[in-house]
Amino acid sequence: MMKKVAVSILLISSLSFNMAFANEGKKSTLKEIYHIYANGQYIGSLSDKKEIQKIIERKEQATSIQYEDLSIKAGSNLSIVPKQVFTQSTNDEVTLKKLDKIIEVEATAFALSINDEMAVYVKDLNAYQEVIRKLKMHFVTEEELNELDARKGSHESLPELRENETRIADINLKEKVSGVTVSVNPKKIVTPDDAVRLLLDGTLEQEVYKVCAGDVLGMIANKHHLTPDELIKINPGITDTTVLQIGQELNVTVLKPIINVEVQYEKKAVEVMKHTKTVLETDEISKGDTKVKQEGSDGKKVATYLVSQKNGVQVGQTIIEETILVEPKENIVLKGTKVIPSRGSGVFAWPAEGGYISSQMGYRWGRQHEGIDIARPSGFTIKATDNGVVAAAGWDGTYGKRVIVDHHNGYKTTYAHLSSISVSIGEVVPQGSKLGVMGSTGRATGTHLHFEVEKNGVTINPLSVLK
Repeated sequence: MMKKVAVSILLISSLSFNMAFANEGKKSTLKEIYHIYANGQYIGSLSDKKEIQKIIERKEQATSIQYEDLSIKAGSNLSIVPKQVFTQSTNDEVTLKKLDKIIEVEATAFALSINDEMAVYVKDLNAYQEVIRKLKMHFVTEEELNELDARKGSHESLPELRENETRIADINLKEKVSGVTVSVNPKKIVTPDDAVRLLLDGTLEQEVYKVCAGDVLGMIANKHHLTPDELIKINPGITDTTVLQIGQELNVTVLKPIINVEVQYEKKAVEVMKHTKTVLETDEISKGDTKVKQEGSDGKKVATYLVSQKNGVQVGQTIIEETILVEPKENIVLKGTKVIPSRGSGVFAWPAEGGYISSQMGYRWGRQHEGIDIARPSGFTIKATDNGVVAAAGWDGTYGKRVIVDHHNGYKTTYAHLSSISVSIGEVVPQGSKLGVMGSTGRATGTHLHFEVEKNGVTINPLSVLK
């Protein structure tokens, strides 16, 4: 029994030793290769991962020379997975060529975010702060901005505004603005000045279009997704009637700000309060007359305003405080409505039954023609052009039979060449009443009415008062 046990132990020991030796031999024949992935996509395998590092260092060095003030890093888009294999079958040359093309180079930058969307990349936090400051200085001076910053950092109350003084109350970026450190292609990193231009214009370059034969404004606008009005607005000097010239350059880029800068001003001004004018009708005054019941006068006030500008354009103004120094006084005028048959209203009616003006007032036939001639009426009745009293009625030389009406408001009217007269001196004649019949008495070449108007002793053109 003891012999059998001893033999069994010897066999087991021998077997274990042989297996261990075999495994050790197997392990020594395994090789390590490296599977390469870029942005999750398989690129290939390599036998030596040091070759990848050489490419990365070369790219970093070349980019650092081009962008010497940036912190450069390459290859962050790669992942390397090692694997043990019995047979090393890699195509290093092909894989390395692929890697040389797809390894990404990135720089550490500071992203400026507008409403949680990346808008522009600058070098670092200092550059970001410079962009914010330059955005504000695009609409105010450096002195004004420094004064505002100093005021915000002080606990002292502001002095009261002087009359006709304006000062900045605040500057705000209307959108939500934030910043964060990121890694990005160095080509996307811009200077603070370019960042400001991009944020305010929406682009760093304006597209220009050269006019071709057959082009018209509407066609050019439609081609660039604009309306004709938008195209005209962004091209000063161009109107909808402008004749375009072949080769003429037109701006076809509408600027669309990514960020809006609001500047608020406090303004204190002494202002005139214009008085109002009221006209009241009254039957206590003859029609055509007016009387000033109360002389008007302007007032004066001191007003403090909060004025808002967005991107340099005023968008609002509200009154903060107002003090009236002098109340305006209303101008009140009484206008007469009382009609007196012997007194004219100042409104002149046509003195004939239709007809047309056959001769105007002015120089004619070697002498001054003092009125107008009305001929070819539909009827021959001659009527008083306004209320008045007959001042003359009868024959008057070259005028033939004529009537003069005094309207007792500074006006007199003359009606000449009548064939017959229907009124007498001193008779009150309302507007439209019959004075006589049209004729050709006196020096006349045919049947017509010669009509004159006199104002305060001076003959005037009847057409200046006739309705």
